[in-house]
Amino acid sequence: MSSEKGSSPSLPAKTSLEKDIERCDLIENSKDTAARAIDNFGDDATLPPPPALTEEQEKKLWRKIDLRLMPILSLMYLFSFLDRGNAKLQGLTTQLNLDGNKYNIALTMYFISYCIFECPANLVLKKFRPSRWLPVITVVWGIIMTLMGLVKNYPQLVGVRVCLGVAEAGFFPGVVYYLTLWYPRHQLQLRIGYFFGAASLAGAFSGLLAFAISFMSGTRGLLGWSWIFIIEGCATIAVGLLSFLILVDFPATAKFLTPEERAFVVWKKKYDNSSVGEEEHFSALHIIQALTDWQIFLHILIYMSIVGPLYGITLFLPFGHTTAISQLLTVPPYIFATILLYLFARLSDRLKMRSPFIYLGLGMLLVGFSINISDVAPGVKYFGTFFCVAGSYASYPGVVAWLGNNLAGQYKRGVGMAIHIGIGNFSGAIASNIYRTQDSPRFILGHALELMFVGIGIACVPAAVISYTRINANREKEMQKGMSYSQEELKKMGDRAPDFRYTI
Repeated sequence: MSSEKGSSPSLPAKTSLEKDIERCDLIENSKDTAARAIDNFGDDATLPPPPALTEEQEKKLWRKIDLRLMPILSLMYLFSFLDRGNAKLQGLTTQLNLDGNKYNIALTMYFISYCIFECPANLVLKKFRPSRWLPVITVVWGIIMTLMGLVKNYPQLVGVRVCLGVAEAGFFPGVVYYLTLWYPRHQLQLRIGYFFGAASLAGAFSGLLAFAISFMSGTRGLLGWSWIFIIEGCATIAVGLLSFLILVDFPATAKFLTPEERAFVVWKKKYDNSSVGEEEHFSALHIIQALTDWQIFLHILIYMSIVGPLYGITLFLPFGHTTAISQLLTVPPYIFATILLYLFARLSDRLKMRSPFIYLGLGMLLVGFSINISDVAPGVKYFGTFFCVAGSYASYPGVVAWLGNNLAGQYKRGVGMAIHIGIGNFSGAIASNIYRTQDSPRFILGHALELMFVGIGIACVPAAVISYTRINANREKEMQKGMSYSQEELKKMGDRAPDFRYTI
């Protein structure tokens, strides 16, 4: 495909916008062409031409967007994680007579419904609008979590856990997909890190909160575990209602931005990874493309290698101490994981690379679970727990961002990421069943299977890197020969187009 070489009078030299235009081979001569750059992205073609911004002006714009989106999304996700793990220590298994593997089965049923409904939820996110869809499901899961504090027997617990999985299914993949509509691909991991960091903070905060709530045990005839669910459920409902007032839909319709700022964000995202822009309208072809894309299934294995250990260590932190001490001991590993998560995310976006930081996380997991499977003192095992928690949480945003970077076409990316997260989360269901009561206190089987997940990741990450490197090199050669595709053909090809480069 050829393009006219020239300089636009609206784009002064050495601005960040012009550098991006040069990279995309999209330098054109008129404002009419610039206006076409925002054609129908986000269902709006009425925006003005994108302005030229200096590097500092662009940073200021992204900070403005961050301050509007990230605090409320992080707060919503924090509350989705608060209920995981600590209730078991406050009498849940005893009062409901969860002998044998009943507790594990209840956890598994949540993951099954959660995984099944993730892909359908992502397909309806754009239709029902993020500013309504995400708050609604937050309020619904808050109600269900509150009701969980009132269950009286095992069947009721399983039923409520299934409903909770359905309600929460649309949130995480929905938010990640939503962020890909706002941020350029090499600014994405930091934003997923801001958002997902709430989960690791929840691990720390929920331990402190559960410790405080434990003093309410016996109030109105309810044990501590009931109050954990009731209080956290009511707080989740409040956050969901608040989010109705804060969340916005898409860049093209965001009223907190000026028309020029909207135009810049739309342009920047649309031409982030293609010289002709992204395919934006739904077709059944997008589902077929996602279901037949080799990289999605390879990334599912990489995802499972991180998520299996993440859920395993989140749901089971067997320190061998009293309940109160165990609650407090969960705090330092999660604080350490949060700090490392933000460090990994910032460096990964700056270097525009994902795989090295996923490897670092897998290496930490290997060390952590190797320590915990060994016959060593409890203090040494606790030290190993820091590696387990930090390795899984810090590398998780990179795993999600990596695939998001390498899928082009809005709906293909939405479907592909939902499949990726949905199937990958079945490793959470596996992790819910590998730490058996009879294996206490060493949990050799559980730790061994977590090491198996880590081994899968250590094998699959280089396979992905080698494949991407080879494809990028071949496309470079094809580009040098000259492309013979129309803009429409390139747009439909998405990440298969010769001008698309995979992130390594």
